[in-house]
Amino acid sequence: MRKNRKWNILYIFFAFVLFFPVLLLLVKSVSYGWRWGEIIPTSFSARGFDVLLNDSRFYSAIGMSFLIGNMVILLNLLIAVPAARALAFHTFRGKSLVEVVLLLPILIPSLAVAMGIHITMIRLGLADQWLGVVLVHLIPTVPYSIKILRSGFERLGQKWEEQASSLGGTKMAILYRIYLPQLLPSFRSMVFLIFVISLSQYALTSIIGGGNVLTLAMLYFPFLSSVDEAVIASFSIVFALLPICVMIGFELVFRLVIPYQKRVFLD
Repeated sequence: MRKNRKWNILYIFFAFVLFFPVLLLLVKSVSYGWRWGEIIPTSFSARGFDVLLNDSRFYSAIGMSFLIGNMVILLNLLIAVPAARALAFHTFRGKSLVEVVLLLPILIPSLAVAMGIHITMIRLGLADQWLGVVLVHLIPTVPYSIKILRSGFERLGQKWEEQASSLGGTKMAILYRIYLPQLLPSFRSMVFLIFVISLSQYALTSIIGGGNVLTLAMLYFPFLSSVDEAVIASFSIVFALLPICVMIGFELVFRLVIPYQKRVFLD
């Protein structure tokens, strides 16, 4: 009995640590004149959200952020799935070098990378275009996608694939009917992480986009210098809600597309 009580106290403590900052942010977004020493705000106002909703750039920034983020996720899937499978199941000369190269975009400052890539983007005609921003967002995201999916492939092993091959299954059928359902947790983690990374890219977007590609990060960071904390808190809430919305959307897609998930979704 005492042991269960101890675990209940720990659960309450962790729940408090997790949700208290969110609750504080919500109160801050609708507060007015909340001074130091006051337990609760003296008055409430929705001016923080009014500033956002009355700005026409806000809606275009959300749409562009969704477009770029979803394109980055799809390209990560196309690149990371075969790369992660190859690194997990095959041994070849130079494999260690490839692994190191894949980690370099994480280790090298993105600002230094963007300055060099910007010249190439100008020559290719992709500078100041949303497509160029999508491509440059692959630099900090692809290494994480490969690491996540590689761990998933290594966890499953090749026995499933060998058994399916012995029964006449093609590589595409094996990938679709065996690996994808069992790698669903890895895909969930990858989608959420990649969108968050893409959404928060300010330096890469500003350099390659040249100020013409307006994402939520481009609109958000200038507000950090504002003294109106309610506006900053409102922006932070929107910033946190976008990845959740994308995750829900991809979850519905996963349930409908990936085998053996349709029955769970319908139930």
